[in-house]
Amino acid sequence: MPARVLNGKQTALAIRGEVAEEVSKFVAEGGPRPCLAAVLVGDDPASQVYVRNKQRACEKAGIEGRLQRLPADVSQAELMDVVQGLNADDAVHGILVQLPLPRGLDERQVLDAVDARKDVDAFNPGNVGLLMQGRPRFLPCTPSGIVQLLHRYEIPVAGKHVVVVGRSDIVGKPMAMLLAARDGSCGPDTANATVTIAHSRTDDLDAVVRSGDIVIAAVGRPEMIRGSMLKPGAVVIDVGINRVDDKLVGDVCYEEAMEVASAVTPVPGGVGPLTIAMLLSNTLQAARAIHASGQG
Repeated sequence: MPARVLNGKQTALAIRGEVAEEVSKFVAEGGPRPCLAAVLVGDDPASQVYVRNKQRACEKAGIEGRLQRLPADVSQAELMDVVQGLNADDAVHGILVQLPLPRGLDERQVLDAVDARKDVDAFNPGNVGLLMQGRPRFLPCTPSGIVQLLHRYEIPVAGKHVVVVGRSDIVGKPMAMLLAARDGSCGPDTANATVTIAHSRTDDLDAVVRSGDIVIAAVGRPEMIRGSMLKPGAVVIDVGINRVDDKLVGDVCYEEAMEVASAVTPVPGGVGPLTIAMLLSNTLQAARAIHASGQG
């Protein structure tokens, strides 16, 4: 029997609807309209699409979406000045620096400069440290979206062996931290997993992946995870999005996974929409915290 399809787009729409209701309530009670400011450097086509999608999502949720466009040849100092200006703007509650930045710019320095209270991507080292200690200010968008997906499809995580393929600071590492925690954003059933982080240099990667009750692929290699690498009945979450011959494919061979797994996310329409939904949620959370502090 083919695997169940985990519809991230449908789940994201539900979350966005919930955020819109909460935004409306927050504003009606005297709070400021939440504002997310995006910084887009250069003219990378994919980045422009991502930012446009985020702006549209903001508008539908009642969140103000600002866009600061900068040329590809902007200097490091000029970019840092823009970030510092947004940090100082009391009307801005969330700051998003669209990645990747053009060659020659120090990405880490820019991300570190974002005010931790407005770091709705949860990239600031202070926010990463809080996440590690189990008391996050913000949850990283893609990993928390995956937790929401598992929760809403009633897929238990507690006690399961989760194999995360990929060790990036954006997905792999924070994903492992969330699932191995004692409690989760959706309760203890969405945490308390035994987590293995694997990657392209893992010895006998096939065997490691095959040991996973849940496999989360975030390695950035088209269809690297084959059906033969999966345990029968495994749950497969595909974070990858790769363009191959004008077609978008994930890090998992979808057709093969559908024949082996019990549940699979598609690409596109799986994890991607959840990332934007959780970004909106974090922006509302930031607006609430800043307003409560009397600073915005």
